[in-house]
Amino acid sequence: FVCTSSVAALEVRPENPVAFVGGQVLDGYEVAPITDGVVIFEKGIITAVGSSKEVSIPANAEIVDVGGHTILPGLIDNHVHVDLIGHGSYERYYEFLGGTERLHEVMPIAAKQMLRAGVTTALDLGAPYDILNLRADIDAGKTPGPRLLVSGPWITRIEYDTIPDSYEEIISSPEEGAATALKLIDKGSDVIKVWDGLTQEDYIAIVQAAHSRGVKVHAHLYAPEAIQMAINAGVDVFQHVGSAGNPPYTAALVNDIAHKEIPVVQTIAHRVWVYPATQAFPSRLKRAEYRTDMPKDIYEEFMASFENFHQLPYFRNAATEIRNSKKSAGQFIAAGARIGVGTDAASPLNTHLEAIWREMAALVESGMTPIQVISAATKTNAEILGVFHERGSLEVGKQADIVIVEGNPLADIETLGRVSIVVKDGAVWATENSKLPEMSASNYFGLTAQNP
Repeated sequence: FVCTSSVAALEVRPENPVAFVGGQVLDGYEVAPITDGVVIFEKGIITAVGSSKEVSIPANAEIVDVGGHTILPGLIDNHVHVDLIGHGSYERYYEFLGGTERLHEVMPIAAKQMLRAGVTTALDLGAPYDILNLRADIDAGKTPGPRLLVSGPWITRIEYDTIPDSYEEIISSPEEGAATALKLIDKGSDVIKVWDGLTQEDYIAIVQAAHSRGVKVHAHLYAPEAIQMAINAGVDVFQHVGSAGNPPYTAALVNDIAHKEIPVVQTIAHRVWVYPATQAFPSRLKRAEYRTDMPKDIYEEFMASFENFHQLPYFRNAATEIRNSKKSAGQFIAAGARIGVGTDAASPLNTHLEAIWREMAALVESGMTPIQVISAATKTNAEILGVFHERGSLEVGKQADIVIVEGNPLADIETLGRVSIVVKDGAVWATENSKLPEMSASNYFGLTAQNP
């Protein structure tokens, strides 16, 4: 059994084909599962998907029996913050980090936890360009983590005092907005994120500039007036859209979004579901993985930040938001809008290790079926990011981004929290709780720089 540390060595990959057999296969489409399925990959590419009766396994393949498990495409999170780890207070967190001085320590923690949770692709929507160093380390196999797409700093007219200056680009005119969008693209932004305080002219100028480079614009949206401006300007993806905590929007506004097929990534769990879940079971914050993933002082600060968490500023309006969610959470689902999946992790209490399955479970509770939300978190999310030709489904010729979970998520979506194996680009990662057979070449999440 070959293992690697999270930072000390490069990922190892199987030399021969790998065949996962005996499990249920969900290919990313809203279709019936393949029972007694087989998925084969070699050198980072999927080479066969089907039932055991249909697929011929190469003679030199390593065969892994995953009976009792479900095989599905690697999950995609279309709204993350890799600089965050779920700490209870933004103000206190950045003070502890010295602004951005220790981002290089916490970003790998977040990346590792995302991959361990089955997230093989993630869109970061708001971080300094330090994140490009992390992406380079992930791509080189030096740090475990998902494939990263990034927005870099967001564009706004409002200075957000809580965060370091390098997180935002403050503009004062549409012309400055357009120039800033082009500057961010030149620096390496894969998408543009716009935040609060913009005018209609700002939205239009930024969208036109980004589209001139073939880059999509994602908008942080809560107020109905801002949503309407985003519609008018042709913003590509709507993020938050109330996060289920706002009072319901008008039927006319919701239906307009649905009919225009504008993707909606609501991030509904990060307050409305995560807060009561933590009240009901505070021990969820004491998982062993947090202690082993983090240096001692970061772990101690992380845990201390949760004292009296019901009093934290982030949850000041939680009771009202939870009441609003009874009507707001499912309004876009009921309207037939195009739903993507994003978590806003790791906002307070919303750790990367649990965020994706909690968001998907919240969407099921709000009206989606398990197969709909699994397809949304794989196929639809890949389409939103423009990468569906490479990943987002289990199909021959696509990248070997695969998750294997214990149990049947079609019967219980929370099964997605029981990840056994994650494959990203053909590199196999086994979680600490995996009951599956050991493989000849695998990486193990349990090893850290502090615990080799």
